[in-house]
Amino acid sequence: MKKIWKLISILMLLVIIVTSTAIAATELVVVQQTDAKSLDPTFSNDVYSHNLNLNIYDRLIDWSDNVQLEKSLAESYEQLDPLTLQIKIKKGVKFHNGDELTAEDVKFTLERSSKQPQVMTYFSIIERVDIVDPYTVNIITTKPYGPLLNAFAHAGGSILNKKYIESAGDKAFLEPVGTGPFKFESWKSGDRIVLSANKDYFGGAPFVDKVTYRVIPESTSRAIALETKEVDIVFIIDPVDAPIVKSRNYLKVYEVPAISMTYLGFNCEKGAGADLRVRKAIINAINLSDIVDTAFLKAAVPATSVAPQAVIGFNKNLKAPIQDVEKAKALLAEAGYKDGLKLKLWINENKSREDSAVIMQAQLKDIGIEAVIEKLEWGAYLDKLARGEHDLFILGWSSTPDADEALYALFHSANKGNAGNRSFYGNPEVDSLLDKARENTDPAVRNPLYEKAQEIIVDEAAVLPLVNPINISGTQDYIEGFVASPRSMYLLKNVKKNKK
Repeated sequence: MKKIWKLISILMLLVIIVTSTAIAATELVVVQQTDAKSLDPTFSNDVYSHNLNLNIYDRLIDWSDNVQLEKSLAESYEQLDPLTLQIKIKKGVKFHNGDELTAEDVKFTLERSSKQPQVMTYFSIIERVDIVDPYTVNIITTKPYGPLLNAFAHAGGSILNKKYIESAGDKAFLEPVGTGPFKFESWKSGDRIVLSANKDYFGGAPFVDKVTYRVIPESTSRAIALETKEVDIVFIIDPVDAPIVKSRNYLKVYEVPAISMTYLGFNCEKGAGADLRVRKAIINAINLSDIVDTAFLKAAVPATSVAPQAVIGFNKNLKAPIQDVEKAKALLAEAGYKDGLKLKLWINENKSREDSAVIMQAQLKDIGIEAVIEKLEWGAYLDKLARGEHDLFILGWSSTPDADEALYALFHSANKGNAGNRSFYGNPEVDSLLDKARENTDPAVRNPLYEKAQEIIVDEAAVLPLVNPINISGTQDYIEGFVASPRSMYLLKNVKKNKK
């Protein structure tokens, strides 16, 4: 009888332990406004995909919370000569499937990235990667490349498991394997992606056991989900909803100037937008103050250049355009559109951009342009822009403090389409300026080149820079360790959920 009671006691203790463990498991629920386009970090160049990939994978170099470059998978690096960078990688780092990270994975990743259209703008200058030993590589570039470390920190430089990619085939990025702080668990397209903590992470285990990324496109619904404590963190709160969130004493609101530009893009290669006079007519028709005040509710400043103001090499001499309706009408008539024209204006699900589109639609009507607003699903939006099927579109571009990332992808002619130049703009002089700036590491040399490039791009109306926005995020008051990102990208390893 004693043995039976002893056995029962042991079983009850096990039940208590298992139950306690289950109760202790911590789930962090975060919200994005759009689903990831791909969990292949080299197949996408949008912040919604980056937010997932930056947490699933690691890179050789990363950006710190205060936007400084720091070593991640790289143990050390040394520039052996102008074309050769040697990187020693950390030993003992494991992929989520248990494989050890080696130089083979680094070589495979970087050479693959150098050929992928979406991210090759950052990596195409890599000629080859030579393996020195299992934990050392020499990266050889075709030319000296100043922003190389910056490129490594891009999500497209996330290090992949060579053996897994080659064996898994099509499912490799439906069930991705990285070395990052979180492991992939599941993906319900358009609804949520679930990650679990990598308890063996080389940088220390995360503070939560699971992260669920929910997709809530409508801005007010995101704010309500936070207000009703349905979710823990909302990455993007629209300015119109910020006052309500701020009024709740159990919520935290973060506001940080973004290293970002929201812009009106043209199609500089075909249709009416191929005519500089039409592009300048559109620019002269727009009042940026209305967009700042009404669409962004002052949670932005008018953009004066095609580079965000926080970028090193930003041209301070450029000014925001001033609305001049009569000049716009004259330019349109000169271009052969005296009786006006009809253009499609594309947007995605984004409240501030939707409101901006409505404002611009009314202002363009005053000069005889009928702008038909069409809202597209995010993935289809990017695909159609990449194919050049548009007339006008509103989009944003998040950067780092390096002007190369702010300008090269958007305005170099080699990047038309998927790589970032969705306005299909091209100018040999701009290409040359951006190329020369890439080949130098001295800011005294680089910055004047970037400033000149900005002057030309603005003068040729490649895009209309609208605003430099302020990023607004919100969390429950029990969340600790969350860092508001000026790059609109959020690392969650250090986030704690101290809910009582």
